[in-house]
Amino acid sequence: MVLSLLLVAPAWAQGNGPGVRGARAAALGNASVALAGEVWSMGNNVAGLSELQRPTVGFYAENRYFSSALNVGALTVALPLGRTAVPTTAVMPGAEGAAPAPAAARTWARNGVVAFEAQRFGGTLYNETRLAAGYAYRFGQISLGGRVDMLQVSIEGLGSRRVVLGTLGGQIEIVPQRLSFGASLYNLSQTKLASYQDERVPTVLKAGLAYRASSQVLLVVETEKDVERDANFKAGLEYRPVPVLVARLGLASLTEQASAGIGVVAGALQIDYAASFQQALGFSQHLSVSKAWGKN
Repeated sequence: MVLSLLLVAPAWAQGNGPGVRGARAAALGNASVALAGEVWSMGNNVAGLSELQRPTVGFYAENRYFSSALNVGALTVALPLGRTAVPTTAVMPGAEGAAPAPAAARTWARNGVVAFEAQRFGGTLYNETRLAAGYAYRFGQISLGGRVDMLQVSIEGLGSRRVVLGTLGGQIEIVPQRLSFGASLYNLSQTKLASYQDERVPTVLKAGLAYRASSQVLLVVETEKDVERDANFKAGLEYRPVPVLVARLGLASLTEQASAGIGVVAGALQIDYAASFQQALGFSQHLSVSKAWGKN
């Protein structure tokens, strides 16, 4: 019985699943599969990396329920490979009563974007370490990406287990700069973690939409389905009252969790904070910092 609890309880806390990347996603209820153009796309939907225009590094820290045994830390680096300008036919809203203004030309990496991630969850008794490499490429209004993870799970006194797993992601701009659809499949090979009770790394499918109602308002919705659990429905709202400040709200149905957060943009530096609340377990806190280099 003790062995069973050691194996099951920590795994439920982290689940070896895709998890959360970035305080922005955390504040939006982790409805992040349709978000693009940020370094945290490496974990949320690798296809979204394709819209990055500059080399970017990001650090993410998470504390769950004020327990040091449930801390998460992640470091991600993304490197665009070449750049090309692509004009778009989309229009941006003009002033009230005025005709819409044509959107400016957009750019993305000519040869795709490569990214690397290191992540750690847990404490001394139980921890998970993850090293990953990903790549995303955009052609037209479609982005595709994939990543490979080396996941190590360690339990004090029982040793460690290392496995390799793969993830695929895709996004499409249904209405350019307005409405996007994203989907990802985590652990497509259903990798086995241990022979005990045929324990496997979760296989998780996510699909969702991001709708930019205006230059200030973004709405996101998402469904996440672990093959062994009920579906989790998530939704988030992002409001940008001024260019340098963002406010966010989010909800998730399966975990019965509410979240909120803010973001500050200072040139190439972005700092985001989020707090989430689960009635039975309490508060979690999320902080992420990202920095880009080079000309936009």
